[in-house]
Amino acid sequence: MAVKTVRKRPTTRPTPKKRAAVAGAPNVGFDLPAFLDSAGVPRGTVRTGAAAVIFSQGDAASDVLYIQQGRIKLSVLSKAGKEAVIAVLGAGDCFGEGCLAGQPRRMATATALTATTVVVVAKSQMVTLLHREAALADRFLAHMLARNIRIEEDLVDQLFNSSEKRLARTLLLLARYGRDDNTQHELPKLSQETLAEMIGTTRSRVNFFMNKFRELGFIEYNGGLKVNSSLMSVVLHE
Repeated sequence: MAVKTVRKRPTTRPTPKKRAAVAGAPNVGFDLPAFLDSAGVPRGTVRTGAAAVIFSQGDAASDVLYIQQGRIKLSVLSKAGKEAVIAVLGAGDCFGEGCLAGQPRRMATATALTATTVVVVAKSQMVTLLHREAALADRFLAHMLARNIRIEEDLVDQLFNSSEKRLARTLLLLARYGRDDNTQHELPKLSQETLAEMIGTTRSRVNFFMNKFRELGFIEYNGGLKVNSSLMSVVLHE
């Protein structure tokens, strides 16, 4: 599926006053576009519909991408043809940052789960910006450390927790539980097969636990999937 790329022309270098205002903004999230605007850095914008492939496993890794709106699924395909979903990312998340560490090829395929807007920054531009903008470098480092902690937690989850707990935790993470004060969160449209790939079990097991969660009032189906905060009890239960 073809995607439309809109290139934004470099803007005039902002005054020190403007740059200081952006750098000193409250740390309410990793807002890459705000830093790009303040520094006058050119970038591309990709807008896609659901199921569009942003990049494929094996493609040249030459850009860092930032999700401005929507959801992205990262998946890997083994030589035997088995696919595994390794992450589902949302607004405010970066992906493709492996190129900054010298990764020559994409290690995963990035696919849009919903209508999505992605900001694309060339590797060379991103490297320059990280060296020049201390505030951006600090936030980017914090972002990557948080991602690393999440990967470690995912590994522990896979090694030690039951498939029921893994599913409950995954649903809470997808619903972005804890990022606001809402007790109910709506998820993007995900198939049970995708959820099974994410937690390392079968679709039939996912179906069984989803029905159980619904009967207990932990989740609701009402035109979409809504996750209630009470689902946390499954994760906390010993």
